[in-house]
Amino acid sequence: MATNVVFHPGSVSGVERIELLNQKGVTIWLTGLSASGKSTIACALEQHLLHQHKFSYRLDGDNVRFGLNRDLGFDEKSRNENIRRIGEVSKLFTDAGCITITAFISPYRADRDLARDIHNHSSLPFIEVFVDAPLQVVETRDPKGLYKKARAGEIKEFTGVSAPYEAPLSPEIHIKTDQIEVADAVLVIVDYLTTNGYIS
Repeated sequence: MATNVVFHPGSVSGVERIELLNQKGVTIWLTGLSASGKSTIACALEQHLLHQHKFSYRLDGDNVRFGLNRDLGFDEKSRNENIRRIGEVSKLFTDAGCITITAFISPYRADRDLARDIHNHSSLPFIEVFVDAPLQVVETRDPKGLYKKARAGEIKEFTGVSAPYEAPLSPEIHIKTDQIEVADAVLVIVDYLTTNGYIS
């Protein structure tokens, strides 16, 4: 870690951003098993918010793993670093007044807690959304055939099969995707944002 770096505060205040954008920056952190519906909900939520003229952006494996984190593998240490970096990037987006939507398995509570702490240290809101579906359900979905490969031993350390998933203990929002449609899941999140004053 560099020791000669000095933080230089900007001249634009958070209050100014809120007034200009007519919204508060917030990170919406979707976590859950592969094929639980995280990315589908994230895409639909981003589209809904943009159509409401809200400044929003989605971070997921497609735009992070092929760029910022392309140097990382899928072992536990790399996955920890993957989530740490995403936590830092989402903090920056949220500080800019963006409704930042992340969709990552993020299987370990400690990593998700770190992402929350990164936001808390900067007094930025962090909403954990548990996108919950039973293992037997996500295995039947399996759009990329990953569970099948994991069961065949072709993928090592696959979350839910050969690696653990630590479910959130007290998420702000809990969505059971085997019981609710995508559009309704989006409305649950939007209602939370509205009720808590992040959007109007």
